[in-house]
Amino acid sequence: MEDRFVVSTDKSLLDIPFIHAFLSQSYWAEQIPIETVARSIEHSLCFGVYEEKDQRGFARVVTDYTTFAYLADVFIDEAYRGRGLSKQLMQHIMAYPQLQGLRSWFLVTRDAHGLYQQFGFSVPENPERLMRIVDMDIYKRAAQ
Repeated sequence: MEDRFVVSTDKSLLDIPFIHAFLSQSYWAEQIPIETVARSIEHSLCFGVYEEKDQRGFARVVTDYTTFAYLADVFIDEAYRGRGLSKQLMQHIMAYPQLQGLRSWFLVTRDAHGLYQQFGFSVPENPERLMRIVDMDIYKRAAQ
């Protein structure tokens, strides 16, 4: 990571309007309300990427700190991509002391398999064992 960028878990540094602006345009959280973003941050371990005081990236982990973690909402501002920031963010997340020794990590991605494979993520061997409930239009319906 370039020296001018840092990763922090200090929630007081998070720029919630910046995070919301990105997520509300993303394929996985289109039209998400800012209140939902704020609540998800409140109940997650969050990682911000900063250039001085300006936020350039974000990720959050939902975890019990003992057995599992779900990695969500990972992004780097489009203007700052191609500098290795997503890889450095993932290195910080995977090295975070309270996330060591977990039995399972999960994430959902459409297009970043190569990034996550570098950190040990893989397609499940037995996908028929996984079950989920997904409502991709929940935020769109709530906005109407």
